[in-house]
Amino acid sequence: MIRAVVFDVGECLVDETREYGTWADWLGVPRHTFHAMFGAVIAQGRDYRDVFQEFRPGFDLYEEREKRAAAGQAETFGEDDLYDDVRACLRRLRADGLWLGIAGNQTVRAGRILRELFRTDVDLIGTSDDWGASKPDPEFFKRVADAAPFDVGEVLYVGDRCDNDVRPAREAGLHTALVRRGPWATIQWHSTEARELPTFRIESLAELSGAIALFNGSEH
Repeated sequence: MIRAVVFDVGECLVDETREYGTWADWLGVPRHTFHAMFGAVIAQGRDYRDVFQEFRPGFDLYEEREKRAAAGQAETFGEDDLYDDVRACLRRLRADGLWLGIAGNQTVRAGRILRELFRTDVDLIGTSDDWGASKPDPEFFKRVADAAPFDVGEVLYVGDRCDNDVRPAREAGLHTALVRRGPWATIQWHSTEARELPTFRIESLAELSGAIALFNGSEH
């Protein structure tokens, strides 16, 4: 049985198009060029932070975040950046009686924004900065499992990446769902991992309630 669902943030709940566009602007790079390099780096299986190094060697992401904040251009997101299916999905899963959480590689600032956006919608909001562990570190998924009031095998983690979400969550004993959106899922979707590792492969979060209900109604 799946009794708890925990969501990744970027490209799962939040469309990061605007965020990465502002990074291109900060670097002084045309947005189309930045996005093209972003896709190339992901397709090569490299860390997305390598994108910044391509344009500015020695780039320190945390340091630049502080510089942006000091300049009044801090990274941010809001209701308009949520994917269209997010609110309805959370309402449906809550009506289904499931325990809900949000946990991703996010800053303390992003954690505060998430708590404002989802204050009554979920039971847990955790970030890598809060926990001192980042995906794909097994400690991150241990924290996810420990936070849910159920056995690890009753928790589903929903994300958009095989490397950062599906594989390490599965190795930690959680069920997984891969949602097909954003650059990572688009590039990885036809890979062997994407076909074989997730408990569910979904085109949108609107499919999640039905998939879980079918899974819970079957014998395993």
